[in-house]
Amino acid sequence: MQKKLSCLMLSLLALTLSAVAASVNIISIPASTMEKTIPATLILPDAYENNADQRFPVLYLLHGAGGNHAGWNNAAEISRLADEYGMIVLCPDGGKTSWYFDSPIDPTYQYETYVAKDCVQFMDSNYRTLAQRESRATCGLSMGGHGALFLAIRHLDTFSVAVALSGGVDIRPFPNNWDIKLRIGEKQTNPENWEQFTVINLAKNLKNDDLAISLDCGTGDFFREVNRALHQQLIDDGIDHHFEENPGKHNWDYWKSAIQRQMIFIDQHIAHSLVQ
Repeated sequence: MQKKLSCLMLSLLALTLSAVAASVNIISIPASTMEKTIPATLILPDAYENNADQRFPVLYLLHGAGGNHAGWNNAAEISRLADEYGMIVLCPDGGKTSWYFDSPIDPTYQYETYVAKDCVQFMDSNYRTLAQRESRATCGLSMGGHGALFLAIRHLDTFSVAVALSGGVDIRPFPNNWDIKLRIGEKQTNPENWEQFTVINLAKNLKNDDLAISLDCGTGDFFREVNRALHQQLIDDGIDHHFEENPGKHNWDYWKSAIQRQMIFIDQHIAHSLVQ
């Protein structure tokens, strides 16, 4: 009898959990400048289905080099976080090494426009989003951490929060890594591109309160020093931001922990209702 009751309780628990779980779908979003559609992982919080009149903020969650749109949802508890914080999460595919640039040398890599314009317009047109900058955030790991800041700084009218986890926030020390030179040219022959496309230089144009910024990097990460340099530059320029280092390396063990922390930051700075 006790065994039957235990099985019944487990079944009821499973039904309860499934009834409140976020929905995860693979969708396709047209890329206006690349003449193709690109897959994305879309996570809708449970409240989206249960409250037909409610609109939601959107987190644009970016993967790293060598990854794809499915990486975040496969490795971390993103659907649970979407439910917990009442956010839509879109994980666009940024190509294996796009660096979320509109490449000046390769017309097949125009991922700044794709994420910052095409994806945002698609989401606002097809889902119950809060279609305002105050309700949009970017976050990403590694290449995606660079992308989160790069896109938000260059599109201040679109995003209000930017979070970099182990972000490659200064590409200049890495001229031969991760295909960056295939996107913006060799550093030696195209130095202006390397200066123009690196986040640490773009951040010099920020005014305080332009963005809610958070930097999170492991003490054993090869991007630690460039994150420290950006942190110090933001201090020197009077730009309020959050910065933290924790024990860890450039891996999913760190990012799974970091996203839990940074969702709190995002939730504190993103608008859950229309701003008048």
